[in-house]
This record gives sequence, C-alpha cells and structure tokens, in this order.
Amino acid sequence: MSTLTAPATLSASLADSSIMLRRNFKHIARTPVAIFNAALMPVVMMLIFVYVFGNAFNVGEHYINYATPGMILLAVSYGLSGTAVSVSSDMAKGIINRFKVMDVSRGAVLTGHVIATIVTNVIAIAAVIGVAFALGFRPAASALDWLGAIGIMLATSFGAAWLTVALGMAAKTPESAGMSVVPLIMLPFVSSAIVPAAQMGQGIRQFAQYQPFTPIIESLRGFLNGHPSGGDTAAALAWCAGFAIAGYLWSRSTFNKRA
Repeated sequence: MSTLTAPATLSASLADSSIMLRRNFKHIARTPVAIFNAALMPVVMMLIFVYVFGNAFNVGEHYINYATPGMILLAVSYGLSGTAVSVSSDMAKGIINRFKVMDVSRGAVLTGHVIATIVTNVIAIAAVIGVAFALGFRPAASALDWLGAIGIMLATSFGAAWLTVALGMAAKTPESAGMSVVPLIMLPFVSSAIVPAAQMGQGIRQFAQYQPFTPIIESLRGFLNGHPSGGDTAAALAWCAGFAIAGYLWSRSTFNKRA
C-alpha cells in the first residue's frame, strides 16, 4: 500500500506546485512595479554604472567585463522584494488557510513562490547578459565555464529565494516584508560587484571581502573570464547552500506556526 501511496502523494504535490506557480505568475503579470524591479531595474543600473561611472574605476580590464558578474547578482537581488511581499500577503490575507481547506499541499505553497522567483531571476539575468553583450561584454568562458557560471547563478537564485520566502513568512505585514529584504538588495553594492574590494577604504574593505555575495561574484567572474577559482566557487556554493537550508527550515517552521 505504501509503495502506491508515495508516488500518488508526490504526483499530487507536483500538481499543487504547478498550480501555485501559475498563480504566482499571474500575480506578477498584474504588478508592473514587480516586473520593473525584477527585469528592468538591473539593466538600468548596468547602463548607469557602465556609461556614467565606468571610466572612473580602475579595474584593470574593460569595465563592462568586470561589472557584468556584479550586475547579474543585482538582477537576482532586485527581484526579491516582490517575493517577500507576495508571501507576506498570502499569510496576512488568510489565503493559506483557504488552501488548507482545499487540501492543497503545504509544501506546494512555498515551492511555488521559490520556483516563481527562480524563473523571474532567470529572465532578469538573461536581460542583463543580453544588454552586456550589446555594450561590449566579451567573456573568455568556454562551454564548460558557461555551465559552471549557470550553475552558480541557479544556486544563488535558489538559496536567495528560500531565504526571501522565510523573511516574507516572518514579516507581520507586506510592507515590513518588503523592507526585510533591503539588506539582501544592498549587499551587492558593498561587495566586489562594482569595484574591487582592495580599492575600498579600511573597514569597508574587510566587510566586502568576507560578506557572502563577494565569493559568489568572484566565482562568476572567474567562470566568465575562463579562469574559474576553486576557492571562490566552494565558498559561493557553501553560502548558497546555507541560505537555502536556513531559509527552508525557517519558512517551514513559521508556516506551521502561522498557517
């Protein structure tokens, strides 16, 4: 009996997750601000940094080649506020309790938000990379290096998505949920995304070197330059795994208490 029940349960959970995913995409499509933050704002930031500030930075290479990995991470972080607000709204409006009455899998509600965030991030990253090529971005990455870079991007999106879902769950109101992810949005600006950490002042330089987004950016930069760094990649994956595990456990615990 158990051998028949497990596949049926898995199939029902996947079906519920796909329904939640479609629901989340409909909400995103109805919110132009969320689309702007997720896809267009990173492109605007890239244009500003490359055309306005690019010549002011001495990075030892064409600035667009240096800045693109950081702009990719900005594309990930800028879309997180919409996820946090959406999760918090579900909790505040009692939607979750309605799903419980409908016998919708609890995990599907969370997974739907995570997958929607990842897909949104992929679209934003593709937009940033496309604009970067138009601005003169010329990576030296091989096909294998590109696979490694894509893996880091997906791992970052996955970890950040779960952490953001947890922050949205923990927030008391949608407004506070949007504010709770501000540190994740600001961290790339205090990393090696825009200028090398070595060029920063005392104190801020150490913070930039040891905060979680710097090894992620440096790992991406290594893959795209064709010279991947094993140390940066290991640190990046460790941070992504830590975000995902902490976010998953925190969100499930909060969900069970509040739902």
